[in-house]
Amino acid sequence: QVQLVESGGGLVQPGGSLRLFCTVSVSIFSNYAMGWYRQAPGKQRELVASISFDSIIYYADSAKGRFIIARDKAKNTVYLQMNSLKPEDTAVYYCNSFPAGSNWGQGTQVTVSS
Repeated sequence: QVQLVESGGGLVQPGGSLRLFCTVSVSIFSNYAMGWYRQAPGKQRELVASISFDSIIYYADSAKGRFIIARDKAKNTVYLQMNSLKPEDTAVYYCNSFPAGSNWGQGTQVTVSS
């Protein structure tokens, strides 16, 4: 069974940082590129960043220069380091394979507000 467990979200002031974690079932992690996605209220879910098994990385324009995606193969974990956060980064963040599969985790809420 596919398992995706996101954590690390929270409330942070503009300009602050958060690090998100995603623990992934081996069946996905071993065979697919992974991505971080987000969904803000009233908006469609969007891809924020992705990383292939051999660490080829893509960032959405909104994430370039501020976010860093990484994966730890030994821990079956994908990370998203988010710096210089802005109020428009407020969303529920999810990880999934890239392209995304049909099963999603519960996500982790990120709120950027003063």
